[in-house]
Amino acid sequence: MNDWQQLCIHVPAEAVEVVSEALENAGALSVTYQDGADQPLFEPAPGETPLWRETRVIGLFPGTDDLRAVIHAVEQALGRPVSWETRPLAERDWTLAWTEHVHPMRFGDDLWVVPEGRQPPAEAGTVVHLTPGLAFGTGTHPTTALCLEWLARHRERLRGARVVDYGCGSGILAIAAALLGAERVWAIDIDPQALTATAANAEANHVGDRIHPQPPSTPLSDEGAHILLANILANPLMELAPRIAALLTPKGDAILSGLLASQAEEVGEIYRAHGFAIVDREIQEGWVRLDLRRE
Repeated sequence: MNDWQQLCIHVPAEAVEVVSEALENAGALSVTYQDGADQPLFEPAPGETPLWRETRVIGLFPGTDDLRAVIHAVEQALGRPVSWETRPLAERDWTLAWTEHVHPMRFGDDLWVVPEGRQPPAEAGTVVHLTPGLAFGTGTHPTTALCLEWLARHRERLRGARVVDYGCGSGILAIAAALLGAERVWAIDIDPQALTATAANAEANHVGDRIHPQPPSTPLSDEGAHILLANILANPLMELAPRIAALLTPKGDAILSGLLASQAEEVGEIYRAHGFAIVDREIQEGWVRLDLRRE
């Protein structure tokens, strides 16, 4: 019996989010993207646009799962049939082999993400050492990169701050925030595997005492957070607006990623209605980060 299986669904760029959300709702342990030529979506070079006309959205599932039900759920979400394929995947293929393709990456002036088995450059200052494990989040996707860029540019604001990483995945943003000076970081995720991966990565980066993985149902302290980062999909971001507002102190920052440029205005309007002002926005390869401040 195979340890794992991948479900690859071929969709146009505008359907990526719907399919991604459907796969996550169906129990995918991770969701990644490829173009039609099987080239993985790693950190793009300047000027590149990896939002391909046709994208393969790939969900990772246990080998025992019946993927016919997952395909049906995706087709229901899209309202039409989809082209798909499956393949078995041994555990090593997705937990470790990714390091063969991902090299140390720099964000801002001096924040580096270094995958397991790689060495940081001699000049690297702040380094996040990362093993994703069962959770998604390596810094290679534009939505994660946008958040890491924000953290790298706001080192002064992070010093001594209380931070929330909502939808922590591998813990990459929580760990970067702690290494850049955050006093306390709550790493929140609905997936127990994400909390496990975050805890392990936090210990490996010697910030386990400042990072607190927990499910959304566990309350934070009464103090609230100065900064909240949420790299998730647009629909959950809109649904979470009142929760995010409640977690932040007055004048707290909400850094939202995971949405396409076409969704930014709608998301922004929802957050304005919950007491936020849009401070800035940044676009990378068709994806948007909204920088908000609670009024």
